Amino acid sequence: MATPLLLQARHVAKAYAGVPALRDGCLDLRAGSVHALCGGNGAGKSTFLNILMGIGQRDAGSILLNGRAVRFERPGDALAAGVAMITQELEPIPDMTVAENIWLGREPRRLGCIVDRKALVRQTRELLQGLEFEVDPQSPMRHLSVAQVQLVEIAKAFSHDCQVMIMDEPTSAIGEQETQTLFRAIRRLTERGAGIIYVSHRLSELAQIADDYSIFRDGAFVESGSMADVDRAHLVRGIVGQELQRIDHKAGRQQAAQTCLEVQGLCRDGEFQDISLQLRQGEILGIYGLMGSGRSEFLNCLYGLTTADAGSASLQGRPLPRGTPAASLRAGLSLVPEDRKDSGLVLDGSILSNIALSAYGQLSRWSLINARKEQALARDMIGRLQIKVSSLDLPVASMSGGNQQKVVLAKCLSTQPVCLLCDEPTRGIDEGAKQEIYHLLDQFVRAGGAAIVVSSEAPELLHLSDRIAIFKGGRLVTISHDTDLSQEALLSLAS
Repeated sequence: MATPLLLQARHVAKAYAGVPALRDGCLDLRAGSVHALCGGNGAGKSTFLNILMGIGQRDAGSILLNGRAVRFERPGDALAAGVAMITQELEPIPDMTVAENIWLGREPRRLGCIVDRKALVRQTRELLQGLEFEVDPQSPMRHLSVAQVQLVEIAKAFSHDCQVMIMDEPTSAIGEQETQTLFRAIRRLTERGAGIIYVSHRLSELAQIADDYSIFRDGAFVESGSMADVDRAHLVRGIVGQELQRIDHKAGRQQAAQTCLEVQGLCRDGEFQDISLQLRQGEILGIYGLMGSGRSEFLNCLYGLTTADAGSASLQGRPLPRGTPAASLRAGLSLVPEDRKDSGLVLDGSILSNIALSAYGQLSRWSLINARKEQALARDMIGRLQIKVSSLDLPVASMSGGNQQKVVLAKCLSTQPVCLLCDEPTRGIDEGAKQEIYHLLDQFVRAGGAAIVVSSEAPELLHLSDRIAIFKGGRLVTISHDTDLSQEALLSLAS
């Protein structure tokens, strides 16, 4: 007996200002299954999901939920019908607590009008404990890390009694351990008969969790089938449209004897303790650790976003300034932040202004920007990084995730740094764009630069790094020189 279909979408289409974003979206979701929706940046996946959720309206096509035609005018309609979504973009209300964010508009009340604070905290704690998420219900959202905010967004979606759950890049900001916790929660949900639409650029995840798959490319449906019948190479060919050549970026790479960055006993109370390491010219040092290991906090402190309580850091033999990112930039240090949309880009700003943002000190005189130099810098970076853009004046928000990430890298490279700090540089981008960013980092260090790369993806660090530092509980536990280190060994060291 065939498994009943929870949701069926046929020939869904959407255009913005006459430009098609989605031409032919099709998907069948079976009850009790996880359906992987695969595609590169700009394939139309997010547009399709937004239409399913009522965030946007389709121009054509049909959607059936439990055999009945539906057209949700707003997300509230979708939630009422049993469809919930974890969005790729994290948009918490920063001055509210975790509990208030999760139950906003649905708070338990006394006398019909007074929010029952004790009940609110209690039911939030029960929800988080049931999902095995270690987050304080009473913590303000602005005090959480990006990974913790992602867990809260996941918990919020699970708080709805839904029959269809849409997950758009739910693991992009969390580590291996939290991902496995999420997978256990997903399996509990499917055992109750719910259906999951799961989007991730981490193809290794799809093999673990998905039952079925569909591929979108250039805004149109390409194919679907059972995950058990395909391998990673087949998915990549379908997503990219051609065979994707994997390059060994470490082959032939040689580190100079000179030390580029040296850190001695760096501490910041409550975040990390006694970190000492050296980074040589021509080297990529990977940093791996689980959520709460202090990786991102360490990079932020090195760059000057926060101030160390003890210890020192020097770049090319000169002490790095404390707590002043502008001075770090002038010294030759640049940071690719973890969240490109929150910290890396001015989304309403033009592509031109975003690329030139960090270099305006070099492009201006007497507070007047040299427009010719600004244009020349932006065009040079677009050519070097192969950024797909039709006009420099377009807002950076109009670009795909992969091209946005390249703009962040272009902004960082525009100051001609000697050392790059990269925090999750391939977060939320497709396989093709990942390979391009690996190539850019490899080119940078081969030209004499040095880089530290923080990543939650162990295979990425094993592929890219010359050495890997493992952080655990805010401390550096070891630096591995073993190029044959396995993903399982990394996870074991970090946990």
